[in-house]
Amino acid sequence: MKKTALILAALLPLSASLFAADPAPASTYSITADFPYVSKYVFRGVQYAEGAFQPSVKLTMGDFYAGIWASAPVDKGYELEIDYYGGYNFKLSDKVTLDVGGTLYSYPGLNTPGADKTTFEAYAGLNGSIEGVNLGLYAYNDFTLDVFTLQGNLGYSIPIDDKASLNLAASVGHASPDSGSGYTYYSFGASVPYKFSDTVTFTVGANWASHDISGLDDNHLWVNAGLTVTF
Repeated sequence: MKKTALILAALLPLSASLFAADPAPASTYSITADFPYVSKYVFRGVQYAEGAFQPSVKLTMGDFYAGIWASAPVDKGYELEIDYYGGYNFKLSDKVTLDVGGTLYSYPGLNTPGADKTTFEAYAGLNGSIEGVNLGLYAYNDFTLDVFTLQGNLGYSIPIDDKASLNLAASVGHASPDSGSGYTYYSFGASVPYKFSDTVTFTVGANWASHDISGLDDNHLWVNAGLTVTF
C-alpha cells in the first residue's frame, strides 16, 4: 500500500496575461524507476509481509504525476499488492504546497471471502520547510474500507559529501474507521542515498515502526536497499 507520495503544484500568477503573445513553454517530464528490497513491508505501523521486492515506476509531467507501485512478497503466504496512483501539485506560496491525489490499491491474488480485492483512497496534504526541516500534514480517506487517516511527517537531510547524504524521516498518524476502534502509529527511518551519476542512485536504510493496536505485534525493525534510475 503505500507509498505514500506528495503532490505539489504551481498556480499561475494572476498577473500573467491570458493573451500573451509568446508561446507557453513546453511541458517537462521525467520517469523514475525504483528497484528496492525491504526485509519487512510495514504500512502505517502494521506489517504486511516479511520481506518483499517493491518495484515502482513514476511519471512526472509538469505539476502532474502518476505511477505504479508493487509489493511482491518473498514469502508466498502474503499477498501480492499492486497500487496505481496519481495526483497534482499546487504551489500555494513560496514555502507551502498542496498535494492532492488518489491511490487504487489492488490485491490480484486475494481469494478471501468478503475481502476487497481493490480499495480506493483519496488524499490531500500540506507541505513546507522551516530551517531545512521538511514538514507535512496529510489527510487520507479510503472510500472502500471507510477509514479516515491523519498523518504528520518530518524530514531532514544532512549532506555527507557531493554524492551522499543522511536522510532522516519520522511520522505519526491515526487511523479512524467508521466502525470499530481506531489506532495510532509511529515510524522513524534513516537512509543514505549515494549518487553514482545524475540518473542512478543507490540507497540503503533502516526503519522502525510501532502502533497501539491491542494483541498485535507492535514493534517492527527492518532494512531496505535499492536502486533508483531517472530518465
